Amino acid sequence: MKRCLVIIPTFNEADNLPRLLPIILSLGSHFNILIVDDNSPDGTAKLVKEMQKTEQRIHLIERPGKMGLGTAYVAGFKFALANGFDYIFEMDADFSHDPAELPRLLAKAEEFDLVIGSRYIEGVNVVNWPMKRLLLSYFANIYTRVITGMPVRDATGGFKCFRRKVLESIDLDAIHSNGYSFQIEMSFKSWRKGFRVCEIPIVFVDRRIGVSKMSKKIVYEAVWMVWRLKLRSLFDGR
Repeated sequence: MKRCLVIIPTFNEADNLPRLLPIILSLGSHFNILIVDDNSPDGTAKLVKEMQKTEQRIHLIERPGKMGLGTAYVAGFKFALANGFDYIFEMDADFSHDPAELPRLLAKAEEFDLVIGSRYIEGVNVVNWPMKRLLLSYFANIYTRVITGMPVRDATGGFKCFRRKVLESIDLDAIHSNGYSFQIEMSFKSWRKGFRVCEIPIVFVDRRIGVSKMSKKIVYEAVWMVWRLKLRSLFDGR
């Protein structure tokens, strides 16, 4: 059976993990979980260590402080490759991504190399977002699609499944973006390398517990990232 790793970056998610992790583990023995925690003051890492005592499929990387979403996923990707995982997932800790959708992403990954859980492939499937944030996200994805030419409707989405060979082909040490721009960069690099990319519709529900990590810095980084990717692809083919 193919080994799967669900990577979940965390900062102050102690309220969500006791509910989320058992659901993922119940999906099958082939599912493992990696928490990448940025020294959460609420004791997230301590909680994960307690859960590890009774469940060997839970893994933990502790980092000294807030180092960004992109670097958290890169650390997770390296862990997955070093430990022989075949399918590697990205997922939020706050239930905005429904864990019950993981098997559907995995099934599609039998045909495609990168599967994206898309909020915009069938209309707009976002619940509980303020209109300002929804419009920002929606038009950011149109902007990304126009500038880069990448045929992905939700390039900023963070619910994904990569086949191992995709991550093996990408120079992970050369990725320094975070937030929205990290998601754009990973999707773009996968597409440019000729891997088969697919989107499947999901419903995204805004977090009920905790605080969003969205910031203006993340938005600005994404705006410039698409031009960087476009220009780099024109001049060096990457």
